[in-house]
Amino acid sequence: MEELLMTFEEKMEKSLNNLNGEFSTIRAGRANPHVLDRIVVDYYGTPTPIQQVGNVSVPEARMIVIQPWDASILKEVERAIIMSDLGITPTNDGKLIRLVFPELTEERRKELAKDIKKKGENAKVAVRNIRRDAIDSVKKKGKEDGVSEDDIKGYEDDIQKSTDAYVKKIDAAVDAKTDEIMTV
Repeated sequence: MEELLMTFEEKMEKSLNNLNGEFSTIRAGRANPHVLDRIVVDYYGTPTPIQQVGNVSVPEARMIVIQPWDASILKEVERAIIMSDLGITPTNDGKLIRLVFPELTEERRKELAKDIKKKGENAKVAVRNIRRDAIDSVKKKGKEDGVSEDDIKGYEDDIQKSTDAYVKKIDAAVDAKTDEIMTV
């Protein structure tokens, strides 16, 4: 039964990690190389992440510089960035690509804050679905193994405590990212 509870706890942890991963791709007015994580370049017919085709650096607070190891794919990298939902036009000087991040407008900050809250809610829903599955599994396994109803109730309480803890962690992550976005 303990192994079963650990499995569901791991799933809740994965939901939290996934949320943090999504948050790292949201730009907060400062240059963060993780905004490039989802962008892939057609590298000789193979979709390849930008980080694997060149050097990505942040020389200034609001600039990312991408220097491909193979200069022949400069246009491909530029095209991939333009086609992405990044909303930044790259500048290409023939050797490297610069991405300059403009300051976020108040309206855009509020939009991003709403998006962050929505992603947080989706993560909470995922955690609650895991809780539901865990409770169903505990009840089923308990009946199969002849575990007393009091013990099953105790396991359900443990599952609820885990769920509450992960919901708090999600709320904290949402608050932290919202604060980061709303800070000018």
